[in-house]
Amino acid sequence: MSNQTNAAVVNETVSHNVYFEGKVQSLGLETEKGKATLGVMKKGTYVFSASSPEKMIMITGSMKVKLTDTYQVYGAQEEFDVAAGTSFEVSCDQDVAYLCYYG
Repeated sequence: MSNQTNAAVVNETVSHNVYFEGKVQSLGLETEKGKATLGVMKKGTYVFSASSPEKMIMITGSMKVKLTDTYQVYGAQEEFDVAAGTSFEVSCDQDVAYLCYYG
């Protein structure tokens, strides 16, 4: 890994987020695309609230996502968008990994 002195440093720390009694965890950082988290979810069903727009990109596994009245399944390398000010439900039949961009 290089240590470029001319790169703009937005935030030098990595945040660790823990939800649902440790069954959902993510590491957050600032990227050139803005705030992002890399996370994992254990098998289960979870409801999240989005205060800003989110783009979720599946890395491994699959999840059923309920953005409106129906579920849609997303697998590895697939993505979906969540509108700001909404809640959404995800159901994982297996452990999954994801990348999320905010804003």
